[in-house]
Amino acid sequence: MVDLLTTLAIIFIVAGPFLLVANKFELPTVPLLIVAGLVAGVFIEEGLTLELARYGIALLVFSFGVGVQFDTVRTVLLDSEIATLGQILIVGSLGIGSGLAFGIPLQESIYLGIAAALSSTIVGTSLLQKEIRRNLVRGRLAQSIQFVQDLIALVLLLILSAETFAMDPIATQIGYGLMLLTGAVFVNRYVFDLLGRLAGGSSELMIIGAVSLLVLFMSAAEAIGVSIVVGAFAAGLAVRHDQDRYMGLYNGIESIKDFFVAIFFVTIGALVAVPTVEKVLLASGLVLLTAIAKPIVTTAILIYQGYEARSATLTSLSIDQVSEFALIIAIKALILGFLTQSVFDAIILAAAVTMITSSLSQRYDEQIYRALADRGLIVGRHGKIDAWSNCTDDVTDHVIIVGYGRQGQQLVETCEAIGQRYVVIENDPVLRDTVRLECEEFVFGDAMEKYTWKKANPTAAQLVISTVPIEPLSRRILNLASGTDTILSADTVDSAFDLLDEGALYVTVTDLLAGEQLVQYVQALIHGDLTPEALRDEQQRFLENQPEDIVPTS
Repeated sequence: MVDLLTTLAIIFIVAGPFLLVANKFELPTVPLLIVAGLVAGVFIEEGLTLELARYGIALLVFSFGVGVQFDTVRTVLLDSEIATLGQILIVGSLGIGSGLAFGIPLQESIYLGIAAALSSTIVGTSLLQKEIRRNLVRGRLAQSIQFVQDLIALVLLLILSAETFAMDPIATQIGYGLMLLTGAVFVNRYVFDLLGRLAGGSSELMIIGAVSLLVLFMSAAEAIGVSIVVGAFAAGLAVRHDQDRYMGLYNGIESIKDFFVAIFFVTIGALVAVPTVEKVLLASGLVLLTAIAKPIVTTAILIYQGYEARSATLTSLSIDQVSEFALIIAIKALILGFLTQSVFDAIILAAAVTMITSSLSQRYDEQIYRALADRGLIVGRHGKIDAWSNCTDDVTDHVIIVGYGRQGQQLVETCEAIGQRYVVIENDPVLRDTVRLECEEFVFGDAMEKYTWKKANPTAAQLVISTVPIEPLSRRILNLASGTDTILSADTVDSAFDLLDEGALYVTVTDLLAGEQLVQYVQALIHGDLTPEALRDEQQRFLENQPEDIVPTS
């Protein structure tokens, strides 16, 4: 225990300055944490690092299990299952083939295939939190793909826990895993709410209860010879509940996750060994498969399924790294003697490199997509938009409403009340059925895509209104709906001024204008009681009298 605490102390002493640099210069933290691990690795024994990585991954998998939202995942689950299985089959086979080409035995090449095929839940979800919170389809797709991959990884871990490739031990381990997951479902349905009532609304007691369940499931897994990661995932599913109802608990778990995320990336860097030429070549092949081949394959599958090119590409760019599950599988295989040190080191090196490149590809994903699309390297299909939308080709004199949240719903109600024709543009899979039932005409597609706007026919519209305060989207709308009066949303006063300068008629600032006031302006515009020029002048005067430090609350 003393050695483990010393290891943690070294990790945080070394990582601290790197995090300060990242914060000072607004740099991605993942690359700097991995570099910090390279430095810390000089002072830490590999055995302690492996142990710390094992427990760190388990706790992170627990936090992912807690955050799984089945109501949003299931809307794209079938598509993600097909994409995941197709990608694993193709990329995994290429990984195995590359290992064999380097003269690696088949038994070890299989682990290279696993490393190439599986993607990191930690990296993917942490980089995609904004997209998931905003209910963008690519965030939901990526989360669903990672969930399916994690289930497959759990099965692989259970097989490896048998410590032999005989059918009876493997069946026994899978049975144990199913018992843990069944226990998690039971606790989730019948025990967790009881804990909530006993806690009497205390977030601290709920956090203690959740951690106790984590320890219980991990101990049970250890006792029956199953990987503690399987137990941690089961514990996360047991704790998973309505986030609004248990906000204090989820905030506490999020803080715990942030703590172990930092430890995880530092341990990845610490595990990187001095590379030989053979290890560099093997890791390079794995990096190419993971960071390039896997996104290409996934994008192609999603486009074939009818998703727009942008959603497919940005989803794929979020799974272009080696999975922490692949690392725990490699660690287990190394301990059991199924994997040699050189192949293990190559997997670790590839994981470190791809987690760095993934943070960069996520940072510049929009630019990457635009560069590929503008050169005609990505050609999308629009089957999903056509199947999910209900909008006539000759729609005219209508109002286009982007986003069907609270403001969007109010605007739809207003249009219906005054007999104004409208078209809603929405992209949240959770709202698909709601939009279909409540809206007369709608386009269910990505508002960043030209085809979505082609169906909505902005050139014949009276007005375009966006209720989504995402600046890149607002600029894209100004471009795609050029020539039509456009009302946009912004998070800050500075952003609102910029959008007005670029041609917006009016910009609602989240903290300054309620939905009811927006509805009044829209009614006045439609009825002719307010001219566009008067509305624009009124907002200019309004914004000039506002403080400069207004920021978003969401």
